[in-house]
Amino acid sequence: MSQNYTYKKLLFGFLLFFSIQIYSQDILWEKSYGGKHAEYLFDAIPTPDYGFILAGSSISNKNGNKSDNNKGDLDYWVWKMDERGGLDWQKSFGGSGTDLLQSITLTNDGGFILAGASTSNKSEDKKNDSNGDSDFWIIKLDAKGGIMWQKTIGGAGQEKLQSIACTKDGGYIIGGSSSSDKNTFSKEGNSLYQKSENSRGNLDYWVVKLSANGTPEWQKTIGGKYFDELKSIEQTIDGGYILGGYSNSPISGDKTADNFGLGDYWIVKLDETGNISWQKTIGGDKDDNLFTLIQTKDKGFLLGGNSNSNATNSKKKGNGKGTDFWVVKLDESGEILWQETYDYGKTDVLTSIVENEDHTFLIGGYAQSEASRTSASKNGITGKFTQTSDKEGINDYIALKIKDNGEEIWTQTVGSKGDEVMNKLLETRDGGYLLAGTSKGEQSRDKASSIGGNDFWVVKLKDKAKKEKTKVAIEAYPNPAESFTNTLVNYDYSDGWATLYDLNGRQLQKIELHGEHTIPIQLHNLPQGIYIVNIKTNNGENSLKIIKK
Repeated sequence: MSQNYTYKKLLFGFLLFFSIQIYSQDILWEKSYGGKHAEYLFDAIPTPDYGFILAGSSISNKNGNKSDNNKGDLDYWVWKMDERGGLDWQKSFGGSGTDLLQSITLTNDGGFILAGASTSNKSEDKKNDSNGDSDFWIIKLDAKGGIMWQKTIGGAGQEKLQSIACTKDGGYIIGGSSSSDKNTFSKEGNSLYQKSENSRGNLDYWVVKLSANGTPEWQKTIGGKYFDELKSIEQTIDGGYILGGYSNSPISGDKTADNFGLGDYWIVKLDETGNISWQKTIGGDKDDNLFTLIQTKDKGFLLGGNSNSNATNSKKKGNGKGTDFWVVKLDESGEILWQETYDYGKTDVLTSIVENEDHTFLIGGYAQSEASRTSASKNGITGKFTQTSDKEGINDYIALKIKDNGEEIWTQTVGSKGDEVMNKLLETRDGGYLLAGTSKGEQSRDKASSIGGNDFWVVKLKDKAKKEKTKVAIEAYPNPAESFTNTLVNYDYSDGWATLYDLNGRQLQKIELHGEHTIPIQLHNLPQGIYIVNIKTNNGENSLKIIKK
């Protein structure tokens, strides 16, 4: 009987290993970025030129592949790379204190908005004093990384920023948390924006709506009497907003339901002016910590986080050992449609969810190994299998792809002998996947280089089930445009010219090129209408139409 059981267990293990290898994705390349001390990556997004931009914080000086000295404690650090991981440009922004960059997004004008928390007073790149313990610090960049404007927003206590998103009116919605009460003072000559409502408890959700030029339009404090930390925010299809985070507050303040366990997922739906439309508390008997949520293409919502709860209360499936990924699908009104747990190691931490065009979902995070282990790993470049060892307690990147009902399609584990913390998994414009996070692992297994104590570590995967998308030679973003557009050259060249014409063939602008893939074109002084951009390089010539709104 025991021999038959052992045989079945070995057969199951072999089939599981075989199935994982069939569906595993090839590693196309991996890159480490950083100085000799420490860098921490918190966000990454694809850019229209098939590249990527990484966002986080750095404490290193000018060494390794970091080009600027440290300005205080941690500084904002942004790394723009091309589709092969090569450097386009990098920027550091900071004051004399700690500046923690948490979120980045592409803006409607082709630039970027950076959002994080800062303890710095007016110094170096920081133009305003801190208003309390730490404040929201927002920086608007153009397409080349130049500062267009910045804002410091906060109360007299602590503000923690987690997420920023663009809104349909060209502005921005900021999601974070605050312990500050209503400010009754202002600093003359200092353009700080203070808090307009008292704290409900220890830490509350705090939402701030900005206009396109960064002026606050409204703000909302939402919380119960204990600890409520907002982790994710985005604008919904109806023009309102969806908020998700962690709460251990009972019925109190704005919270209308008691917590189930130590802490729960807390989802709040706002209308377009910030009023609460509905809210849901979702959890089991222990601790459930939401990290991210998105509105799905069917107008529902997908929630992702970590849980160690048993199958109790709103949780219908128990855990393996420790903490597992917990994914919950809601309909448009917040009712649960389905939920699923995914178990990979001793501690599984889900950090990222993205919906693909085909309604599948990418889920990213990291997992801590339960014990010392030796495993086979396939190198996507050489195609060879190697035996590698992990120590107990080591974190690896986890990339998971699921169907729209939660069924697993494939899982990929990527790591080294050290710790990896993945904060973003996304589908790239060419149909592959980018895994981005922080690594303090030495060169081993899937990692070929190490620079400092902690580095930005980025891994590009190829989806073997997909045909690679064909690139267009040139395109423009945004198009239609208002004040300017970015012409994107999607091939390599060494020199050339970008020329802007009106429909009568009159030359309006001519820009010399030296291999750039993103070329800003100014439109603010031109009337509404259609214009032609011609790109002529040593490697080809193409034209496209630009619409000025």
